[in-house]
Amino acid sequence: VQLQAFGGGLVQAGGFLRLSCAGSGRTFSSYYMAWFRQAPGKEREFVATISWSGGSTYYADSVKGRFTISRDNAKNTVYLQMDSLKPEDTAVYYCAVAKYSNYRSGRPEDYNYWGQGTEVTVSS
Repeated sequence: VQLQAFGGGLVQAGGFLRLSCAGSGRTFSSYYMAWFRQAPGKEREFVATISWSGGSTYYADSVKGRFTISRDNAKNTVYLQMDSLKPEDTAVYYCAVAKYSNYRSGRPEDYNYWGQGTEVTVSS
């Protein structure tokens, strides 16, 4: 199983980016997928998660109203649309798949498949 994340880059504050994460090796039906991020010197933190159907989404308070998570199950891909970016959004962003089916969590230890990370830098 592989997850490949891409779409990161350098953007000015107030700008936007769209991250993608494509899975291969299996389908992730009935599993939540999520985005986490890790800034230099900080622990990995939850950003957003989405159910298999896409009908349930949850966000960290710090990104609510600015980021949107979505998924395309036919493509085995999850997306993160990031608008109104702030310098504090600077981090390496990782996609992940939950360990257990239909299980929603914001804890990294509840996810067992991870992408390689894509770096997002927001300049002020």
